[in-house]
Amino acid sequence: MTMHSSLRRLVAFVVLLLVVQAAFAQAPQSVQLQNFTWTELRDQIRAGKTTVIIPIGGTEQSGPYVAVGKHNVRAQYLAEKIAQKLGNALVAPVVAYVPEGGYAPPTSHMRFPGTITIPDDVFEKMLESAANSFAVHGFRNVVFLGDHGGYQKDLKQVVARLNKAWASTNARAFVPPAYYDTSSDGYDQLLRQRGFRDDEIGTHAGLADTSLQLAVAPQMVRVNAMRNAPKPGAADGVYGGDPRRSTAELGELGVDAIVSRTVDAIRKETTGR
Repeated sequence: MTMHSSLRRLVAFVVLLLVVQAAFAQAPQSVQLQNFTWTELRDQIRAGKTTVIIPIGGTEQSGPYVAVGKHNVRAQYLAEKIAQKLGNALVAPVVAYVPEGGYAPPTSHMRFPGTITIPDDVFEKMLESAANSFAVHGFRNVVFLGDHGGYQKDLKQVVARLNKAWASTNARAFVPPAYYDTSSDGYDQLLRQRGFRDDEIGTHAGLADTSLQLAVAPQMVRVNAMRNAPKPGAADGVYGGDPRRSTAELGELGVDAIVSRTVDAIRKETTGR
């Protein structure tokens, strides 16, 4: 190999190294707030990313066949899809600790191992603090998306207090009903149209809940054990439904409806802001 060709190879290697370094130096192609540096976030907000979505999950039992982090993974997944479609939104880290019942004595989902609960007032204060943090940094629209039915009242109370406190500012808080309404009643209606009965669809860990999870995170569902099991009941943590015929294809119906309807609702609330 000549000295000239060696020099060309060295120059090519240096150029390639600089290109790779420049690529890594750029802001990530992401809507997840936690993936940015503070300076990148400052620039994103200045460029028009003035909506922040706070996805709220919960760590609770979902019967014998779905992992306890169901709501957390689902809330983050759906929030990311919603933010991508909105185009002007970022997604905050998911809230995983929520009210799930009492622990002295254990009530509601707290009767099952793996469930984590916090008091309603602590939960509400945490959400208010997070929202105030985002308002300080220039976000105008703080959107709460709650994946679990047990704390929907808390979300409405938080939004009411924030908007009262922010009355003289540019910031506003929202909890679009379309998100939870579609994931429950709206999705149930889609399943009924395809011939599924309410005693299959269920209200918790039944066909609707499990199909959504198969579409979002199939590794969290114990499919083989579920298919071969007898119908589970309330003692197993499955309320009013039967998950055994759940499929990812059915879940995609729910995902598409939740995302599209929530995007429409957020745009309606925030247009011109």
